[in-house]
Amino acid sequence: MTSEVVIDVREKEISIALLEDKSLVEYQNEPRQASFSVGNIYAAKVKKLMPGLNACFVDVGYERDAFLHYLDLGSQFNSYCKYLKQVDSDRKKLYLFNKASKQPDLKKDGSIQQTLTVGQDVLVQIVKEPISTKGPRLTGELSFAGRFLVLIPFGDKVSVSSKIKSGEERARLKQLIYSIKPKNCGVIVRTVAEGKRVAELDTELKVLAKRWEDAITKVQKNQKRPQLAFEETGRAIAMIRDLFNPSFENIYVNDEDVYEELKHYVTLISPDKASIVKLYTGKVPIFDNFNVTKQIKSSFGKTINYKHGAYLIIEHTEALHVVDVNSGNRSRSENGQEANALDVNLGAADELARQLRLRDMGGIIVVDFIDMNLAEDRQMLYERMCKNMQKDRARHNILPLSKFGLMQITRQRVRPAMDVNVDETCPTCNGSGKIKSSILFTDQLERKIDNLVNKIGVSKFYLHVHPYVAAFIDKGFISLKRKWQLKYGFGVHIIPSQKLAFLQYEFYDSKGEFIDMKEEIETK
Repeated sequence: MTSEVVIDVREKEISIALLEDKSLVEYQNEPRQASFSVGNIYAAKVKKLMPGLNACFVDVGYERDAFLHYLDLGSQFNSYCKYLKQVDSDRKKLYLFNKASKQPDLKKDGSIQQTLTVGQDVLVQIVKEPISTKGPRLTGELSFAGRFLVLIPFGDKVSVSSKIKSGEERARLKQLIYSIKPKNCGVIVRTVAEGKRVAELDTELKVLAKRWEDAITKVQKNQKRPQLAFEETGRAIAMIRDLFNPSFENIYVNDEDVYEELKHYVTLISPDKASIVKLYTGKVPIFDNFNVTKQIKSSFGKTINYKHGAYLIIEHTEALHVVDVNSGNRSRSENGQEANALDVNLGAADELARQLRLRDMGGIIVVDFIDMNLAEDRQMLYERMCKNMQKDRARHNILPLSKFGLMQITRQRVRPAMDVNVDETCPTCNGSGKIKSSILFTDQLERKIDNLVNKIGVSKFYLHVHPYVAAFIDKGFISLKRKWQLKYGFGVHIIPSQKLAFLQYEFYDSKGEFIDMKEEIETK
């Protein structure tokens, strides 16, 4: 299996697509200025105690206060509180962390009102982003994740990933980390650290320790609350950090700054793979070039088609996700109804495992498969689903089919499910149902070009249109495109874009910045 990452960086948002054997399996899209990401650390104030829930609400700057349960405070919460007071007491000289004294562990059966007070300063980390009407979910046990290691301030243990099976290697890693870890810190050794040399692990440990030191320095210098003390690395870096493996063949990105960041990061973690990071400079949108746009259009929405006419219907609710499997108009198997149902269900299991990763669906997922009478067929379906989900990094649990033919799946949810709206609103009538004659569309575009060149003074620009319209404009030896270039200059460029609706268009200047020409429609 080969893997490729395609990153589309635009002015206001960044989209990341992971392809396995050219098939889209993970997709993330978020604003470039997105905050409240999982992993961010805040110095914040307790807003309200909830003794009935044994929890509290904390102000981290979000419109809804974040939720912090007593059991999520962490065993070392008292140590964090004392150290934060020592740091806040002197804004000129940082109280050294290696001199901080550990306090007794927090009691597991304690209460929130005996531990915290309203207005108290706390160091907290986001473990779940705001979802629907709920604010972020917090923990008081801070951690700094790297590629090989996770640093836990005030921890004292070294833990090794259970996926490292060799007892000799586990012992080597544990002994090695104990010899190099900073004082007052615990470390979790991740699976990819297996076989790594001490120099690589020591370098990453120093980087993680520096992040913790920088976070505390930031809290000390600015005592405004809430205060963002540590911001998790950008989504592009975070995804590469968590996913990177030797099967990666290419990482394509269309922004020079993000390209340099990725190049630098990959050089650090795998110098021999630095060449796989490539800057895309083509004029066709990067997602169109790698067939990502078409896969997004076909993979999101309520109805998902897969092999031989069968399809899934996916519904999202506040409490859970519901998936219905339908055989559609496929012809019956020669082996009978049971074989037909098994074939449809196995195909649904393959597609559903991809959809869970692609949409990042979490919480409870209930799947209504087509009824099967044979116990061995139901067991085969269960095993197929378990095998497909092995590639999923999110923690999950799968139950065998119930007597009603339902499969229940729970999957770790740390951010809202990715739900891309693939329906296209008519850009010319805005839902009224009436449009100007389509044959006059190119005349309308020429008026825009004339306005842009002769009134606004933009001589070089890129006009993005639907691929069918682009083909029409570029048709023939003396094409419309050639006529426009002769009339308005050779700075006129026509770019086909699959994300646009049939009579939709967008103008971009030579720097790739969007030019809003929409308001002209109403005045004509």
